[in-house]
Amino acid sequence: MRDTLRAILDAAARGVFPATDGGTTVVPQPSGRDAGVLAFTAHSVVFTDEDPAWVRRTLAGADCDALAATMNVRFLAAFMERTGRRTDTIDVMTVAEPLPDGPPLALEEVGDPAHPRVVSARARRDDVRVWTAEGGVLVLGRGIAGRLEAAVEVPEEARHRGLGRRLALAARRLAGDEPVWAQISPGNARSLRAFQAAGYRPVGSEALFLRR
Repeated sequence: MRDTLRAILDAAARGVFPATDGGTTVVPQPSGRDAGVLAFTAHSVVFTDEDPAWVRRTLAGADCDALAATMNVRFLAAFMERTGRRTDTIDVMTVAEPLPDGPPLALEEVGDPAHPRVVSARARRDDVRVWTAEGGVLVLGRGIAGRLEAAVEVPEEARHRGLGRRLALAARRLAGDEPVWAQISPGNARSLRAFQAAGYRPVGSEALFLRR
């Protein structure tokens, strides 16, 4: 049976990754909203409705180490031009297993659909839920291929108190019976440390392309 993006992500969450053969797997987009590239160790996955032959020709012309071609700026720029989409950054892709019991801090769910964090999250996710705690914000929603994704926001005045770690941990306790994913900019070392301290492990990198 042909691989789907969700099957690849579910396997990665269990610690089962594509073969480290230097290859690239091309799969259809899981939705009209999301296209992009995932890079695992020595294997990449491109999810797009573009012609797979175009993907492979463009990768071959990237003029770089073949293992790095899918995240090379030449390929990503060509992808944007070909699809008319936009992208923000290449993120570190992390995942953690769900945990039992309730969140480790008091959370208040935001019910206002016009709340800025709700509006922002809906551009990238479905079924968005937002909570606040001690000034910080936790977002859960369904991103690419329906996976459960978390994001946290901690204001400057509330930092250096472990709030980011506790919010990331709270996401695991709100996840039910499925893993939680979080995508973090490599330059955001503070956030990376918080998620790693909350038990999230890096599994690859991701470039997400959204419709303009």
